[in-house]
Amino acid sequence: MSADPTRILDAARGGRAMAWVLAIMLFLTVLAAAAGIGTARAAGALASSLEGRATIVVATADPLRRDREAAAALAAVAALPGVARAAPVPRAELARLLGPWLGAEAGNADLPIPALIDVDLADDAAAARVAAAVRRAAPGARIDRHGDALAGVATLLTSLTVVAAAVVALMLAATSAVVLLSARAGLDAHRATIDVMHGLGATDVQVARLFQRRLARDAILGAVIGAFPALAVVALLGAQVGGMGSALLEQVTLGSAGWVAITALPFVFVALAAWVARRAIVTMLGGTL
Repeated sequence: MSADPTRILDAARGGRAMAWVLAIMLFLTVLAAAAGIGTARAAGALASSLEGRATIVVATADPLRRDREAAAALAAVAALPGVARAAPVPRAELARLLGPWLGAEAGNADLPIPALIDVDLADDAAAARVAAAVRRAAPGARIDRHGDALAGVATLLTSLTVVAAAVVALMLAATSAVVLLSARAGLDAHRATIDVMHGLGATDVQVARLFQRRLARDAILGAVIGAFPALAVVALLGAQVGGMGSALLEQVTLGSAGWVAITALPFVFVALAAWVARRAIVTMLGGTL
């Protein structure tokens, strides 16, 4: 037992299958964790960008009345407490936004484009005051809160984050189960060897340490096999999402903290496997003596 005690337990190579099982589980766990972190960051960025944002829409068909109501609505809300900013959206900007759908006609002066006023609000009370002022100044106008318009998207992102977190938790639990089964199988396969070791004076803790080292080596092998492909896939998907030009999808990123978290997952797997193996072997040995 002086050179490499773990060789005593290496006769049964069937335990090496655990390394491949852990590799697959770690691969899926890293992908789930990356998805959860990305959607959580996107949900936070969406909430931050839409918080306190609203648009007053004056869609009256008569251009003179539309301009008059837009001016009245702007004047009514600009001086209200809790309104940080109120500014009309230039018609040229609206034409640019409509360009992909209307083409050259988007710049037609006769095109009945609604008048829009962007408003930054300090709180919900300010939103109520703005809505009341708009109703009085421009009965044909309406106010759209950006957060309400994309509430479904925010809920979806939050749900995806919860699902991803649940998947990560389930994979960690499954990892513990795989290690537990592998430890039990190793204990049964080496029962005679363990009896000899006990006869020579080895304690349960010493025997458990041998199993822990062997299972930890298998876990390290599985972590190496599963981690590098998973991180490569995450990096590739991140590059593709960043190049799509979508303002929302560009928020689905990991950030430096996210990369640290998913890079730490392989180490968490190895530490979890070693701890579970040690506890399981000590418990089973204690129950059979």
